[in-house]
Amino acid sequence: MSTPIRQLLEIITKSVDTLEAACQSSGLAIPNLHEPFAPPSEAFRTIPAAAEAANLISAAALQLEAILTPPHVSLYHIVGGHFKSAALRICLESNVTEILREAGPQGIHVKDIAAQNQQDPEKLARFLRYLATHHVYREVEPNVFANTRISSMLDTMKPSAEIIADPKHKHDNTMGLAALACHHLDEAFKGSAYAWETLADPATVSSGDPTASPFARALGQGEGMWKFYERPEEEFRRHRFGIGMQGIEALQPPDAILNAYPWSSLPAKSIVVDVGGGVGNSCLTLASKFPSLKFVVQDLKGVIEQGKELWNTKMPAAIESGQVRLEVHDFFTPQPETKATVFMLKQIMHDWSDEYCVKILTKLWEAASPATTLLLLDSIMPLACHDPSADGPHGIPGSVAKEAPPPLLANYGAANEMGYNADIDMFLLFNSQERTAIHFTELLAETGWKITAIHRQPGDSTFLQCIEATRTDKKKGGQISGRVAT
Repeated sequence: MSTPIRQLLEIITKSVDTLEAACQSSGLAIPNLHEPFAPPSEAFRTIPAAAEAANLISAAALQLEAILTPPHVSLYHIVGGHFKSAALRICLESNVTEILREAGPQGIHVKDIAAQNQQDPEKLARFLRYLATHHVYREVEPNVFANTRISSMLDTMKPSAEIIADPKHKHDNTMGLAALACHHLDEAFKGSAYAWETLADPATVSSGDPTASPFARALGQGEGMWKFYERPEEEFRRHRFGIGMQGIEALQPPDAILNAYPWSSLPAKSIVVDVGGGVGNSCLTLASKFPSLKFVVQDLKGVIEQGKELWNTKMPAAIESGQVRLEVHDFFTPQPETKATVFMLKQIMHDWSDEYCVKILTKLWEAASPATTLLLLDSIMPLACHDPSADGPHGIPGSVAKEAPPPLLANYGAANEMGYNADIDMFLLFNSQERTAIHFTELLAETGWKITAIHRQPGDSTFLQCIEATRTDKKKGGQISGRVAT
């Protein structure tokens, strides 16, 4: 029997052959680490075989590293995570990536970087070299640095002189990824320093309240993040967060909501209620594609007022005809729409702990009929082992994502880390979470709903899976056990 490292090597070898063959036959290139990121460099992932091969290579390489790297070094990859975050924030806030982009691939001496961003060159070189050790930036010659494919993701694409002169508006009119990274390296990073203190405090360890989050302890002075953002002095952070959320939307395929559920199967004049739907971006896409359906967008008053401006600009006919209605509603209060065909909640559950999700789902259960469908569009966290949710004749269709072959971890290990980052981020900022399929099943059963299917998209590149559930006559009752998948 071959050893684990031989098995992993075989996975890498076969997957490299598959990846190279797919790219050669389609005329697409495998990304170059030393070239700036550009969207075409990701085109190979549109080929399912190539995307899967890349995932397998990454997962196997990372598992080989875990086996062969001295364990204390591997341990300190994790222990030292905040060191990397600190170094990256310094470079991000001091506009290093933009300065390197203007210098070109030959790089620029750290003294010349420091002359532009007013940092100490000796300290800056240490931060850059540390990040270059992890392929974020590249040391071309001694103390001469250039961007890599990874560091270029932080580029606002603005002239460095402009953002140095006006840092307040650095992220305006950008893709949003740099803003998102800045938010995580600021609010989430500072909250993480108080994660243990939050869990060690008897007053907050089991609380599901947003004011019991690590963020509230670190920055919010007892306030949750949304309340914190209402402070006048936090206008910059609030604005930056909004741009960062646009960055997440930009990374998702434009047709993600269209492919989330078989909307065309709904009868004409079906009523889709987008609960907590913001300004109605999802319904804008759906209403234009499915004119026979009716939509109700629900959110708080201020958001709905913004939504009216959006719809009157982009799709006024839908409002005038009654196809779309914007409605002020707090989803913790009784649901006014009692004739809904579909209740849709997109990325709502992950903002709230179980005790609050129970309140939201119960209000919908009370307003639903036996024919009402509930759709939860959220990220479903894979287990690090085999997930039995789909096993046997009573398994839920689509409940388990594609699992990697052994000896790889079933969830592809650290190659599939982004969702888990989001889960910890939700805990730090909101005292909430992403959930596994097992957890969702328990949560919905607690509130009178039963999952009938989970709709997934190829590669799950959207970070959005659609949970379809129907109303049952009984609620399970009792505490939700899905908090710990057993």
